[in-house]
Amino acid sequence: MDRADRTYTAAPVGDLTTFEEASFTNAGATHRVFRKGSGPAVVVIAEMPGISPMVLGFADRVVAIGCTAVVPDLFGQAGRDPLAGNKLLTTLRGAGTILATCISRDFTALTAGSSSPVVDWLRALARHEHSRCGGPGVGVVGMCFTGGFALAMAVDDTVLAPVLSQPSLPLAITSKHKASIDTSDEAMRIVAGRCANQGLRVLGLRFSGDPFVPPERFAHLRDRLGDGFVSIELEQSDGNPSGPLKHRHSVLTGDLVDEPGEPTRDALDRVMELLRSKLVSPG
Repeated sequence: MDRADRTYTAAPVGDLTTFEEASFTNAGATHRVFRKGSGPAVVVIAEMPGISPMVLGFADRVVAIGCTAVVPDLFGQAGRDPLAGNKLLTTLRGAGTILATCISRDFTALTAGSSSPVVDWLRALARHEHSRCGGPGVGVVGMCFTGGFALAMAVDDTVLAPVLSQPSLPLAITSKHKASIDTSDEAMRIVAGRCANQGLRVLGLRFSGDPFVPPERFAHLRDRLGDGFVSIELEQSDGNPSGPLKHRHSVLTGDLVDEPGEPTRDALDRVMELLRSKLVSPG
């Protein structure tokens, strides 16, 4: 049977009401935080346009391996299915969220080689959650607009498992933007030092042909981090044909084929194994 004619198992969805809601404040900035589970903390930073049911479904997987899923609410409407309802309205809502985020002082959507200001708040959150949850350290999974945040947060020794899923900032406007990521040179230098001296491994995931995550970006990470950067690069044909975008983009959520043996499922399993090996059963 032709791949396009098959029905595929999509990523699971979660329910926001099963998460505990709190807030966290650092340096005058306050955001809501949703938590679930027990054990070492994994900060799951949502992709655009916010904490969707599929992002919550991924967080549930984090809980299942014996970790606490910590999901900060940085943009959009938490719990809303971005594809539910009238197509025009969902498109307008999504575009509005992206625009508001791009012009926000917390994000550097157009600046190459610069960490978004919200990363300072996220680093403080990770330290707080490490103190609260215990364990050897924390994991961080960033997706799409927040993919590079996981890299910038890895300047802290508490971050043991940074995962960059389809890191999309800065927007790939020029060749300089394509061969860059939203992490400052100083942060990159520190992370590279951790890779060389502490054995830190930064896991990156992307689909080839994804216009939001050009190959130059991963080449840049390989150049700066060497063996410390472990890339998983999938073909467009590996993703779920019924995914929400024209091009396959969201490796762990919208374009996941949640079936054993599928390349996207293998990529997901490698993410979970990294989190498990670094946080739950460190060797």
